[in-house]
Amino acid sequence: MAGARVRLSDGQSPSNLTLEMPSDSDGQFSFPNIAAGGFQITVTSAGFSPQTFSGVLHAGEIETLPPITLNVANTITEVHVGLSQTEVAEEQIKAQEKQRVLGAIPNFYVSYVPNAVPLSSKQKYKLALRTMVDPFTFVMVGGAAGIAQAQNHFAEYGQGAEGYGKRFGAGYADTVTSTFIGSALLPALLKQDPRYFYKGSGSVGSRFLYAIGNALICKGDNGHWQANYSNILGNMAAGGLSNLYYPEQDRNGAGLTLENGAVGIGSTAIANLFQEFVVRKLTPRLPKHSAKP
Repeated sequence: MAGARVRLSDGQSPSNLTLEMPSDSDGQFSFPNIAAGGFQITVTSAGFSPQTFSGVLHAGEIETLPPITLNVANTITEVHVGLSQTEVAEEQIKAQEKQRVLGAIPNFYVSYVPNAVPLSSKQKYKLALRTMVDPFTFVMVGGAAGIAQAQNHFAEYGQGAEGYGKRFGAGYADTVTSTFIGSALLPALLKQDPRYFYKGSGSVGSRFLYAIGNALICKGDNGHWQANYSNILGNMAAGGLSNLYYPEQDRNGAGLTLENGAVGIGSTAIANLFQEFVVRKLTPRLPKHSAKP
């Protein structure tokens, strides 16, 4: 083997180095004019286990060594202990679940970490469920139902507790279907990330267009931007399902589907604008590595 590292010591300790040289193109080496006494030869080469040969050189003697064979070194495996991608995503979700506007309003679907790890399908469903059962979700739906009753919207529901209950049920059904389909079911099937990724830098115009555009585009689980089929189809599907429980006089099939779908997409765009320019300043608990405006 050419270029192997050959070390000659006095045999008492390998650290007592006397001479060192590389083997030649034929794998041979020679140490001339060596003092008589014990000696040790150590041969090393990258990727091979070191080999040693010991002997005693007498005065006036030339020692010819037998062939020294280097064996392939045993594989050394380095084990790096760290968090898996799923575990990192879980930690990031926990941070997102602490994000509440003014300390109360859920702000779970915004990532202030620009390179956040994509969510697993299970985590997408978990985050959607966390949103649907959050107490403030019921407060928001209840407030909207009260306003609708005061304006006698969906008049066929009537007034009183029964009318309020029907409006509340319809409003909560809208929230559940849009959240479940648009933020869990479709993102899991289409491998898309349902979160809004805060930009926080650049000109006002670029951030405005970014926020509006994110109603129609999103990050895929592969990290690439793509059409936001989850949000678009999710709002359309939620609009279609609303035909099942809205008052008969307020149902018009495709019209209601398209109307509610368009409202949902438009609402997403408006919500993104608030996220980009307002909400961050009102959210007290943010991840340590969040983007800075």
